[in-house]
Amino acid sequence: MDYLQRFSLAHHVFPQDAEGESFFQTPSFPKLQRRFQMLSREPGLGLLVADVGVGKTSAMRTLCRALPRPDYQVVYLCDTAVSPLDLYRQLATELGVTPSHRRAHLWQNLKAAMAHMVDEQGVQPLLIIDEAQHLSDRFLTDLSGFLNFAMDSRNLLTVWLVGQPGLLSVLKMSCHAALASRVLAKVHLEPLLKREDFSAFLAHGLKAAGATSNIVSDSAVELLFRVSRGVPRQAARLMREALMLAHEQEKAFIDDAVLETVLDEETL
Repeated sequence: MDYLQRFSLAHHVFPQDAEGESFFQTPSFPKLQRRFQMLSREPGLGLLVADVGVGKTSAMRTLCRALPRPDYQVVYLCDTAVSPLDLYRQLATELGVTPSHRRAHLWQNLKAAMAHMVDEQGVQPLLIIDEAQHLSDRFLTDLSGFLNFAMDSRNLLTVWLVGQPGLLSVLKMSCHAALASRVLAKVHLEPLLKREDFSAFLAHGLKAAGATSNIVSDSAVELLFRVSRGVPRQAARLMREALMLAHEQEKAFIDDAVLETVLDEETL
């Protein structure tokens, strides 16, 4: 028997690839959803920031998977600690464009390919650049020019820059004023700051995994809320460890003692 059987769970709680019924919509998610849908209809530049573990990537993955196919082609890039040319070459490869080593030629081919997608195929390209806080100043400066289609008379590409809050400060620098002026949607995902929201997150995750009864004491939920500071990834990791420890101790319930043992082991 493993912990899944002991707690009558169908699968592991809080999976990293959560989507559909297993994805929990935080209080700030509806705002992102509205902005995302807006840019899906009217292409432009979006900015999503949040602290580590709050769920930026999961939220964007959920929204992208809900887009109708083949009306949209989503390109996801996360290797951002590379040269600007390498990033554009990554984009070219994803779009099926020959990745030229010459920047001007590469830009020309990419723009032609996207114009063909939109005008001839009826497909809207959408680019997600994750870990955007690592993008170089040179790339951010270039990006404004790259988004200039037909003398700035058209917006053919939707781009979401997804990163940590420090990205906001970077875009406030005078050298990035042109790019900042292009931002049409800006969203800051917050941790679960209210206890009731945090409790709902735990209950949702356990129910989505198949739990049919309450298996966590109220005091343990309160302790987990304080320790995790409402950050979903941190709370999910501690919860999985608590479930496994409770199984080892042959307990059918997670109480303060189980969670405190997990937290003590964290400090070793």
